[in-house]
Amino acid sequence: MQLALAITGASGAIYPKLFLDYIKSISNVELTVVASENAKRIFIEENGIDLREYWPKIHNTKDFDVPFVSGSAKIDALIVLPCSMGTLGRIANGVSDDNITRGADVCLKEKRKLILVPRETPLSAIHLENMHKLSLAGATILPAMPSFYTNPVSKEEIAATVVARVLDHVNLEHNLMKRWQQ
Repeated sequence: MQLALAITGASGAIYPKLFLDYIKSISNVELTVVASENAKRIFIEENGIDLREYWPKIHNTKDFDVPFVSGSAKIDALIVLPCSMGTLGRIANGVSDDNITRGADVCLKEKRKLILVPRETPLSAIHLENMHKLSLAGATILPAMPSFYTNPVSKEEIAATVVARVLDHVNLEHNLMKRWQQ
């Protein structure tokens, strides 16, 4: 499976950290990672770890040598985790000004899986309209809304409920959390 992970500057750096932890533990996924400068800064602030040390091969947002920015390149899914509202708005309105928004544009036009994980509250009418547009265009809008029926006790367990849903949507088996009534 070929996946692309885009990390934007929204708060919620624990989500891509847990996603990368999971990907490190399996062998059947080839992952391309791109991160904005704000994402790199927030990763350090929220996780206490430099993203470039945590995952050595990180592309910046202007590096158009990444494969997923071309329709002729095959990827199974692009996951934007977390997805800032600025990035979401640019994608919704066809503004492909970096490799995250261009990759999302390619996924939409090629009918490939695009998963956007916004982490924002409250939501304005503009946010909701942009999410609606993207949903109609074929994107999966998967807000970072953790579940609590498993009685998580740590922030990692809480965040894992969101990452588990992302993994479900790219059809990767995991045991990050117990299933409903399991």
